[in-house]
Amino acid sequence: MMKKAFVTKQQVEEIVKKYPTPFHIYDEKGIIENARAVKKAFAWNKGFREYFAVKATPNPVILDILKKEGCGFDCSSLTELMLSKAIGASGDLIMFSSNDTPAEEFVYTDKLGGIINFDDITLIEYAKEALGGRMPETVSCRYNPGGVFQMSNGIMDNPGDSKYGMTKEQLFESFRMLKDMGVKNFGIHAFLASNTVTNEYYPTLAGQLFELAVELEKETGADIKFINLSGGVGIPYTPDQKGNDIAEIGVGVKEQYEKILTPNGMGDVAIYTEMGRFMLGPYGALVTQAIHEKHIYKEYIGVDACAVNLMRPAMYGSYHHITVLGKEDAPCDHVYDVTGSLCENNDKFAIDRELPKIDMGDYLFIHDTGAHGFSMGYNYNGKLWSSELLLKEDGSVEMIRRAETPRDYFATFDNLPVYAELDSIMKEFE
Repeated sequence: MMKKAFVTKQQVEEIVKKYPTPFHIYDEKGIIENARAVKKAFAWNKGFREYFAVKATPNPVILDILKKEGCGFDCSSLTELMLSKAIGASGDLIMFSSNDTPAEEFVYTDKLGGIINFDDITLIEYAKEALGGRMPETVSCRYNPGGVFQMSNGIMDNPGDSKYGMTKEQLFESFRMLKDMGVKNFGIHAFLASNTVTNEYYPTLAGQLFELAVELEKETGADIKFINLSGGVGIPYTPDQKGNDIAEIGVGVKEQYEKILTPNGMGDVAIYTEMGRFMLGPYGALVTQAIHEKHIYKEYIGVDACAVNLMRPAMYGSYHHITVLGKEDAPCDHVYDVTGSLCENNDKFAIDRELPKIDMGDYLFIHDTGAHGFSMGYNYNGKLWSSELLLKEDGSVEMIRRAETPRDYFATFDNLPVYAELDSIMKEFE
């Protein structure tokens, strides 16, 4: 299977006249079509809602596009809550899933009317105290079954080694505690595997959570209003992988729902999802330019982006496909390491990658950075964050985040005497 860039060399040559590389660019048309496909796949469930994981792509323009398509937002920090509020989200459009949570974040979630998803039983009394001795009417609890999570195609992940969620015993006790505190509406949440490229994951997880929900209602008397399948539905980063079929996934979850929940009088339970990678991953890319080549023990191509712009390859050894724009049909008869300029040897977007011959000035389109791409950036070596652009449905390009400047980088030194000298130096470059 070929991975095709959603911009051409000619388009990039026009874009860079206004917005220099490197930059992240997002495909509005692809985002909207995918959001509608997800909504259609779960249309059988009256209460369905996708809570987009803000951590994946925390940009207000992207969030607003998704909000218009009916999405809510999964937040995990104070600033993500603020960002969601800024684009008009409040109430049950916000799901707050956090761990090791500061008190102020529970307070702010409650102020917005968002749904608190408790990661641990010890956080219940902590949150109650922070909220002045009261508890919201609707809450959720995060479940961790422990052990390993496996399906017919093998072991998927190891929940028993994860810091997230409660044991089954703690979950039951939490429901009883919360009910005694006046909570009326309950939800269950679980995240058991990351970036699964199989249509089996959500239905398998759903079946386990549906059976748990039936048991919880019977034993605790809690009124379970929703079951949150969280994220974990992945994307095919490599060209040989077959992507998930969200329509088939929706059918699989429906089958489990009708087999387990409906016969037990729970046919009104809403299904929630919290997908970040599946919603945005394929619809973003990092565009960078080849600026150096080096011939030593290996062949290196140096680009003007580095791991601060996309850390997944350096941090996880993750594969991101690369298209050399304008050379899509050229033979991949050269082997390169594609590198950035950080003082770290793992600052490589590709290792021993077969690519067409790369000439200086070529533009490289690094695929699948729409989720957990820009958002995981950092400032090592004093490198600055890139801009973010949106390729709109009409073909125009809009800057949705400007590139960081030295003034931004040095801004937190403004309380020091040295800032006056830094200000003078920065003016030389402005």
